[in-house]
Amino acid sequence: MTFAEVAVHVPAGAGTLFSYSVPPDMAVEVGDVVAAPFSSRVLPGIVAGVGEEPPEVATRNLLGRIRNAPTISRERVEVGLWMASHYHASPFDCLSLFLPPGWQRAVVEERVEEGAPGSWSLIWPPPLLTGDMLVALAPGASETLTVARGGKRASVLSFLLATGPSPASRVATEARCTLLTLRQMAAKGLLVVGGWGRRGEGLVSSANAPPIVLDCQQSAAYSPIADALAARAHRVFLLHGVTGSGKTHVYLKAILSAVASGRKAIVLVSEIAQTPEALERYSELFPGRVAVLHSELAVPERWQLWREVSEGRYDVVLGPRSALFAPVPRLGLVVLDEEHEPSYKHEERSPRYHARDVAIALSVRTNAVVVLGSATPDVGTYYRAERGKYQLLSLSHRYAGPSARGGSAGQMPVVKVVDMREELKSGNVSIISRALKDGLEQTLAEGQQCILFLNRRGGSTSVVCRDCGEVLKCRRCDVPMVYHLEAGELVCHQCNRRRALPERCPRCHGTRISYFGAGTERVVAEVQRLFPSARVLRWDGDVTGHKGAHQRLHRQFREHEADVLVGTQMVAKALDFPLVTLVGVVLADITLHLPDFRSAERTFQLLAQVAGRAGRGTVEGRVILQTYSPDHYSVVAASHHDYRAFYDRELAFRRTHSYPPFRRLARMIFSGTGETRSRFEALEMRSRLQRRADEEGISDLELIGPAPCFHARLRGKYRWQIVLAGEGLARLTADLVLPPGWTLDVDPVSLL
Repeated sequence: MTFAEVAVHVPAGAGTLFSYSVPPDMAVEVGDVVAAPFSSRVLPGIVAGVGEEPPEVATRNLLGRIRNAPTISRERVEVGLWMASHYHASPFDCLSLFLPPGWQRAVVEERVEEGAPGSWSLIWPPPLLTGDMLVALAPGASETLTVARGGKRASVLSFLLATGPSPASRVATEARCTLLTLRQMAAKGLLVVGGWGRRGEGLVSSANAPPIVLDCQQSAAYSPIADALAARAHRVFLLHGVTGSGKTHVYLKAILSAVASGRKAIVLVSEIAQTPEALERYSELFPGRVAVLHSELAVPERWQLWREVSEGRYDVVLGPRSALFAPVPRLGLVVLDEEHEPSYKHEERSPRYHARDVAIALSVRTNAVVVLGSATPDVGTYYRAERGKYQLLSLSHRYAGPSARGGSAGQMPVVKVVDMREELKSGNVSIISRALKDGLEQTLAEGQQCILFLNRRGGSTSVVCRDCGEVLKCRRCDVPMVYHLEAGELVCHQCNRRRALPERCPRCHGTRISYFGAGTERVVAEVQRLFPSARVLRWDGDVTGHKGAHQRLHRQFREHEADVLVGTQMVAKALDFPLVTLVGVVLADITLHLPDFRSAERTFQLLAQVAGRAGRGTVEGRVILQTYSPDHYSVVAASHHDYRAFYDRELAFRRTHSYPPFRRLARMIFSGTGETRSRFEALEMRSRLQRRADEEGISDLELIGPAPCFHARLRGKYRWQIVLAGEGLARLTADLVLPPGWTLDVDPVSLL
């Protein structure tokens, strides 16, 4: 008899697989989606293992394979199980990442049709469907619908059989039904929804695309990647290249090699904001063969793309971290651009994975090549490359282009550090220093463009009563609310709670309300005050909440519809605007003094990345870096474009204090109502962990805390954390069942 280990979507302990027996007339394989009886319900499950050795527990029979469900390749099942073990997560949660969007919300239904045995199907939640989307009959839908006795579905069938794919609004009109009927039919797998121009139509064709010409240093970096691709051998490369050195040229050449050998590629970008420019570059060489997957797409669109990717219709899949789980057949290459970015870590819910580590785990099992690219690599990544775990490839100077003849092409921008303490002493209380004001004036006069970077949204970061000192805080999060100029209201940047600006202090009823700190809105206002004729564009989370916003902003600035771009970290990386000759960092200190061991690294990376946006054309670039800490090693190293100087200082600091990469970390967080109860739960967990470590003789482990989190209260809940440090944390958490309210983040990118 055959038995199967199945991951079922139930609230069970991490690492739980359930054993089932497989009926003799049923064939299942690893990666199949099956109907699994669980208690009194029937739930979808994913087969994680099949064997003939009976388990030690009594089993129930699987009910059948689900006929309209996709499957997961064996290699990806292995990756999902590795994720469940490494990140202390549910196998179902990890494996379901490799299935289409919305799959977790599907339910199982048995269908009995005339003259046929019963079969099991997934019933999907009604997808989003608007009138301008095309709908078509799904394969096999006509056989299912012909047995219907009239009704709206039969009308839809008749119309689509006669006309073929049509806009949903036309189908609803002609078939005399509503969009709800079409949504329900799509949910049952009877209709396919599509038609969003997702293949890059209208972009430059391959015949007009410029050839990829590598300079000497790029060729030297590309050569070992090409050798690994030719050998179909798993290798991990760290491509460390200064900003503007042409790392993308190396990526493109590597993808061309992979595609030429019959394999495909996944390219990850750190944020959705980077997809417009990346899509344009990759579609030049692969017109109509680049699929873009990210969370801003409607669920039906993502579902349709998922199916087309699995069928091999695309050579390149592009997107943020979730694109890594696309069902790309014959995977040969995975590229992580800006590999240092913390956004590659999924922190919102379990599994709290890091895309870099999952990409490597996937490439091991598919014999694929991984290229990690960055001008400012993660300290841990560079440390592993130095010790031979990854192969280090270097691009030490900017790419001047095959036809560059002298001039400033290929030169790094000149950085001027402005001590804002001296600005105050001289009487300048503006957030714009005299040097930055002069630079803006010159840049605008020359018809060039400028980027101003400040990693804070809003107008003023705190509102204070000058009579009693009361700071207006969010009642749910106990953090200062930020005043937004355009909305004219206070906003909590943790829970998005909003309130009107009071005319009087709620504590003393005084009227002397003052505003402190600055965000991007205030920078825009200040630039417009100083230069009324300047065209200013803002790019931050407040203006990118709707679909297509990133593409629109990117196009506007690229086509010189604005002179000054003001933004947060969205404008700090992977953007290439040749007319930008000046970059101004309004305040470099925002992330520098946070209570996190990575604060200096984050500061250096942001400063070096945003500085790299200047001077990428034919005119020399300049950077004005405003700071209150001009002597800090991260600021000094960034001003000299010197990663090695920063790395050496930072690594010494990490070694002294036994921080990663010298010791592993995990972070346990309790979130609950009531300050006293939350503290008690944290102390109890600390005692439990210590007893467990003592009983099992785990010596290579340090428990730090418990202590309140940096944001001690969020959304009405108090938060306490315990940090586990050392190699023993894997043994300690191996089969640990977390009580309600607790989360575990293995290898966290932040301790805030």
